[in-house]
Amino acid sequence: MFDKVIVPDGEKITVEGDELKIPDNPVVAFIEGDGIGPDIWSATQRVLDASVEKTYDGAKRIAWMEISAGDKAQEVYGEGVVMPDDTLKAIPEFVVAIKGPLTTPIGGGFRSLNVTMRQKLDLYACVRPVRWIPGVPSPVKHPEKLNVVIFRENTEDVYAGIEWREGTDDAVKIIDFVNSEMGKNVRGDSGVGIKPISITGTKNIARKAIKYAIQRGLPSVTFMHKGNIMKFTEGAFKDWGYELAAEEFGDETLPESELWEKYDGKAPEGKIVVKDRIADSMFQQILLRPDEYHVIVTPNLNGDYISDAAAAQVGGLGMAPGANMGDFVALFEATHGTAPKYSGLDKVNPSSLMLSGVMMLEYLGWQEAADAVIDGISKTIQQKHVTYDLERQMEGATKVKTSEYATKIIENI
Repeated sequence: MFDKVIVPDGEKITVEGDELKIPDNPVVAFIEGDGIGPDIWSATQRVLDASVEKTYDGAKRIAWMEISAGDKAQEVYGEGVVMPDDTLKAIPEFVVAIKGPLTTPIGGGFRSLNVTMRQKLDLYACVRPVRWIPGVPSPVKHPEKLNVVIFRENTEDVYAGIEWREGTDDAVKIIDFVNSEMGKNVRGDSGVGIKPISITGTKNIARKAIKYAIQRGLPSVTFMHKGNIMKFTEGAFKDWGYELAAEEFGDETLPESELWEKYDGKAPEGKIVVKDRIADSMFQQILLRPDEYHVIVTPNLNGDYISDAAAAQVGGLGMAPGANMGDFVALFEATHGTAPKYSGLDKVNPSSLMLSGVMMLEYLGWQEAADAVIDGISKTIQQKHVTYDLERQMEGATKVKTSEYATKIIENI
């Protein structure tokens, strides 16, 4: 099946009906990543394996299977091959994967390897939980009030990459058509892009977010949009989201308008309130009233913005996990970049990838192991054994290497 992927001794995760079937020794694919990727992956793998071993006393284990992308792929498959077919086949075949950060090599033929993987594998949901771990320095007074999961539509919007450079023949054609045939007034010296937002893409992300809220008993789902200006794209995103909630989850959800009209602002037991907020207002809300939001659903660009802004409130991207998901296939990832100047220095904070590993353990249904990792990270940070990025913000902290940080977490699990 594969050219250069070695499948380890383990069992495949399978899909039966609308459920994943997880064996006790699942094969999980990993991409160590570029730049700092090998450093943070090595630390993460040790912590995840230790947690599973200690939690289940050896009854469960992960069979890790390495696949390649970015710089490592060129080493394995040859110069210019940055996204091998092996990788694009292995992820859906084995359902669950985790990756470090990737750089798109110059001349690689890809605008972004991350975007390519999302689109090729139809990983339409970028899922980013944002919560504060006690002890992590934060710029806000009450970081503990923010505990939200952001569901960002991953394949459409301006990230579809449909644009033309100013002055090119195609840009001139588009501008001439829009001006002459559609009666608009676009300046002739403009670059031009198209922002597609579909019913399909919107309802896919809304469905996944609402299911998540139902499964975890969360009180609200909020659509973030700029529909007051972009009425037929982001405004439609909001409208289609409400439609989906009513059509498929009418027994479990309640639109915010009815909350006040019928229930005087107090949701009946078991009902999830579905609401929406204008994008610029949402940035204020997560600062001023963060505890009123639990799941936020966004088009692609808004999700990019709000994810990083929310992460800043709980300690920054170094503490921010994430995943790209389809209906079942899930690719967990560090949310920061490759930081090549720190490559191989055993220096950077691996918490983003570790916490993405926590998400992965939760996805496997191994909640006890996931909780153990969170507990180990929290204890280690409160003991002030931290990497340089946190040490410089914490009085009396001890600066440790990436590998030493992992060792301390394992001791605390």
